[in-house]
Amino acid sequence: MSTTRPYSPGDRGPEPGDGGASGASPGGTPAGRRARRLNFDGESGVVPLARDFARQALYEWGWLPADTADQRAAAEDVLLVVSELVTNACLHAEGPDELWISCDKKVFRVEVSDRGAGQPAPRTPHRAGRPGGHGMFIVQRLCLDWGVIRTAGVAGKTVWAELGAPA
Repeated sequence: MSTTRPYSPGDRGPEPGDGGASGASPGGTPAGRRARRLNFDGESGVVPLARDFARQALYEWGWLPADTADQRAAAEDVLLVVSELVTNACLHAEGPDELWISCDKKVFRVEVSDRGAGQPAPRTPHRAGRPGGHGMFIVQRLCLDWGVIRTAGVAGKTVWAELGAPA
């Protein structure tokens, strides 16, 4: 269910002046939506840093500790998607600039911004037995939707993905 839409369904897209990160800027999060931002400037070990940051948010927002197997799986999916998007920024886009995660009662959104010009896409054909090249295939399989936001006149992009909240 991958897409290259610049915003997710139901989202109005980036608002002017929000830096292109999402329809709801981190400073002006809609009521009922929780958000956290991590800046990677000068950081090393960004993939484990991003996973730990997301795991802390999952605890803070009540996704962990999980009461059921479905809730545990949903939290693990979030951590895997965070890892894949940050890893892709490291491998293909000179590293990530920022991670922004947000959550409401139905959707968990992950956004990773970078300065890269490339266009992420699942490798086709997908060859499960080959090493590497599985990141966006994993994101596509686990997420409700994903896409790329570009802002005119600004280098880089924001890759976003949305996962369903556990029941």
